[in-house]
Amino acid sequence: MDYVSLLDSVWKSSSMMSEPIWPILPAELELQALWFAGAFGRDFSTIDGQSVRVVQFGEWNRGAGPDFQQAAIVLDGVDFTGALELDPHAADWENHQHATNPAYRNVVLHVSFRAEDRVHFIRNDVHRQIPQVVISHEALALALLRPRRETAIARSGRCVAPLQAMPPVVVNALLREAAEHRAMLKTRRFLQTADVHGRDAALFQAVAQTLGYRSNALPMQLLAQRATLKNFRDLPDAVEAILFGCSGFLSADMHEKAVGWTRDYLSELWQAWWKHRGNFESTRPIPWKMHGQRPANHPHRRVAALAVLAKHWPAFRKVALARPFSAKRVIEHLAALEHPFWQKHHTLASSATPQEIAIFGKSQALELIANHLAPLALQEDANFDYEKFATLRSSTINEKVRRAGIRLFGSEILAKPWQKTLTHQQALLQIYRDFCLEDFSDCAQCPFPEQLAQWQT
Repeated sequence: MDYVSLLDSVWKSSSMMSEPIWPILPAELELQALWFAGAFGRDFSTIDGQSVRVVQFGEWNRGAGPDFQQAAIVLDGVDFTGALELDPHAADWENHQHATNPAYRNVVLHVSFRAEDRVHFIRNDVHRQIPQVVISHEALALALLRPRRETAIARSGRCVAPLQAMPPVVVNALLREAAEHRAMLKTRRFLQTADVHGRDAALFQAVAQTLGYRSNALPMQLLAQRATLKNFRDLPDAVEAILFGCSGFLSADMHEKAVGWTRDYLSELWQAWWKHRGNFESTRPIPWKMHGQRPANHPHRRVAALAVLAKHWPAFRKVALARPFSAKRVIEHLAALEHPFWQKHHTLASSATPQEIAIFGKSQALELIANHLAPLALQEDANFDYEKFATLRSSTINEKVRRAGIRLFGSEILAKPWQKTLTHQQALLQIYRDFCLEDFSDCAQCPFPEQLAQWQT
């Protein structure tokens, strides 16, 4: 039995899954980010059976009106160009009065994310019908790559006993299958984005999400989608200013309130941003989470790290996507990144630190490798296999890995031997996601413990 078969045997035969599960709709901004990243693919059917292919996903709209401008679709073999509008529910088109708003006249496709009993006829202000696509709940669940619950109680579960009864070689085989399954899911998402926007854009968004983990992964992804690498090709000296400006972190009087080095740096950023803000500034702010962050994780620092990489993108891309892939070279490359201001400051307004701060720390480098670069290399690089991936070790255990270890093995001490490598950490996260966070019986009715008895090496 492989890991996918284990998943099927647990959930498809379970009475707990007899009714279809409707994923909770995330915020509209996250739905838009998923769509733009290609997480739902590019080929769809409209509610009346027409085939539609999204040829070009367009650009984020920076002002009022439809969500994405300059898109291109093929509807039953006919080309259309215009705008795309996404709404959680089809009824939102009327509820938000888009039907009478001339700003929505050029919408060529409407996308919603919850099927309804009532059919909504989407028309613009000149009464032209607009094709509708409704994303199925199965497609939404697959795109979200997250379970129905955020956390499970950090205590031992019923699977502790069968796991303890397994020889280590069998446990290791289970974890390998789970890690490889997770890598497949990660690679599929990367390639979906690459299919829509190219490999550079996919890598840029992957780096941004890694830097934003965990509280600001979505805001960083939005930033990378709004201020793309293509924007920087003709503006190499304005990369930092554009990223900080698009983030909403710059204002006209910031430098006037600062002193010394910080004053000069902020003044330079503002002067550069002022020249280009008309092409980048959005009326739709990015929802940053600023509070409760360690200084090293502050959004200012994360944006700064993204800017440093963007300014030296060809060199980073060469290492990150090298074949044969070398995790060591990626870590060394990221550790060598320099910036005179950000090696001494945590935020745009903080005082200088007595010691230098890494622009891109090793823990973030390992997260990038584990979640994006290594999974991609497993599929594309014949010289990089699971055994090489399994040699990568992490000195840190995040809260999710800790919680998963307790749930599956009974205690932090018993879980520790299975949390040392990146592959085992990825495996624990996947099992925790696929079983613990899909179970609403507090472990009492979860069929996973019984199915573990059928696991074979």
